[in-house]
Amino acid sequence: MFQILQKRKLNDSMTLMVIDAPFIAKKAQAGEFIILRVNEHGERIPLTIADYDREKGTVTIIYQIVGKTTMLLDQLGEGDALLDFIGPLGKPSNLTGYKKAAVIGGGAGCAIAYPQAKALHAQGTEVDMIAGFRNKNLIILEDEMRSVSDKLIVMTDDGSNGHKGFVTDALREQIEGGANYDVVVAIGPLVMMRAVSELTKKYGIKTIVSMNPIMIDGTGMCGGCRLTVGGKTKFACVDGPDFDGHEVDFDEAIKRSRTYYEMEREAAREFNCRLMEGAKNA
Repeated sequence: MFQILQKRKLNDSMTLMVIDAPFIAKKAQAGEFIILRVNEHGERIPLTIADYDREKGTVTIIYQIVGKTTMLLDQLGEGDALLDFIGPLGKPSNLTGYKKAAVIGGGAGCAIAYPQAKALHAQGTEVDMIAGFRNKNLIILEDEMRSVSDKLIVMTDDGSNGHKGFVTDALREQIEGGANYDVVVAIGPLVMMRAVSELTKKYGIKTIVSMNPIMIDGTGMCGGCRLTVGGKTKFACVDGPDFDGHEVDFDEAIKRSRTYYEMEREAAREFNCRLMEGAKNA
């Protein structure tokens, strides 16, 4: 069992948890992920490692409450425990050798972009970080992102924080303003990563994206997380999750991501109804 040491609401739909997992913390690196199961009846879901502390033996995860399992996870509090917490899985990000990088995070993707920026900053790379959210109420990790970047630009779709636009608008402005990036790291919704990759391809800038397709076992056996990269089949759990953004078939990835949409929505609806019914009877 893996005890929850800390739980903190980041906004109305996102939560941070610090988990007691010393063996994972000992080996964790930026870009890797874990697979957790809340209880014996729960499904397995992957979450990227948002941070870790080797001395304290802790691993930090950040999740968005979007479906049945994350709703179930969010019912737990400090002192409760997860049944399964497996990792680190995947290949760690290869971020060495870059002089200047732009790290792009979109919404919940900022939880994954943060450790990438942290790793780059720690090795002496100059880091510009661009984070995008729908509105100012959804902004997360602003202080943390600022602490690991030389420049932080936070954009909102509606301009409610004073900077209206998409992350691609800010990235284009930085590039055309003379930012000589060796690499761009983009993490977030598939449509956002596709847009960033299309933009950087025009400028010939290497681009790394973190893919999080449908995943079950995390070992490459189930084949659920397959992607087409450079015309070849890859598995995000063992070949990634980082890939060359200019080679990913995003159209296919977006289509496959919607495979279980209706079933996921129905499961979340039924679980939410049970929660409301339980609250009425309490």
